Amino acid sequence: MAEINSQRIGEFLRIIFDLLWNKAEGLPAADILAQIPEATPLTEYERGYFPSAPNTPRYEKIVRLATIPLVKAGWLVKNRGRWYITDEGRQACKKFNAAEEFYAEATRLYREYYEWRGTRPINSLTVEEAEEKAWEQIRIYLQEMKPFEFLTCVGDLLRAMGYRVAWIAPPSKERGYIDMIFYTDVLGISVPRIIVQVKHRGQATTGEGVSAFLSVLAADDFGLLVSSGGFTNDAKEMVRAQPRRKVTLMDLETFLDLWIEHYEQLSQEARQRFPLKPVHFLAPFA
Repeated sequence: MAEINSQRIGEFLRIIFDLLWNKAEGLPAADILAQIPEATPLTEYERGYFPSAPNTPRYEKIVRLATIPLVKAGWLVKNRGRWYITDEGRQACKKFNAAEEFYAEATRLYREYYEWRGTRPINSLTVEEAEEKAWEQIRIYLQEMKPFEFLTCVGDLLRAMGYRVAWIAPPSKERGYIDMIFYTDVLGISVPRIIVQVKHRGQATTGEGVSAFLSVLAADDFGLLVSSGGFTNDAKEMVRAQPRRKVTLMDLETFLDLWIEHYEQLSQEARQRFPLKPVHFLAPFA
């Protein structure tokens, strides 16, 4: 970073916080990085490339490295390629108005609590980029599945988790509010029944969609609403506001977490439908 100073780095970080300020759900890192050149003119050096990374503009590497102290300071969260501001980050942004001071304070906290070593930023950066690319590949793979293929994967997961299938809608079934029914025991005599609806349209499920699903649940039923497009804030709030927990929401990230957790219990056919392979990296130092 010989041709970029702490003031400029701080400016980049404040741009990131401006982009994320009103985004409770965060933004994909790729979208954030793509908007930086629109928010500030880049120098020739910043637009250039490091010899070790000829396919990534230099400013992107600089920004990723500069955000590591923010993550360690607890101001920024990165999860599967999405970045979020924390409450501590918002407070810090208000307290340190000057861009250079903002970055300096994050770096001070990082050095104080994590004993900075020269190799740590690069190590963290390698893992971060690998996780983002892996998640993007998985997300596209799942979203490009045909609706019945994705529904079948959801059924595979529930079986691996120990639930017993009672009914799965056939591929020719007209889409309704119930796609699968599961029980917690072999004979299906225990309550609750688990009523499953799988939405695979690529768009977020709204509160209206949650309300419609709730309307088909009997008093002793438990609902599982799966949406590959995620859920809007009003949908999540509607579920949180239920006086008695009747519905659990499952987005792609939750689905993936559970698929990994129960991978050993999945059938061979299920693993062939959605195969995963662990790849080991040297973990970033805590």
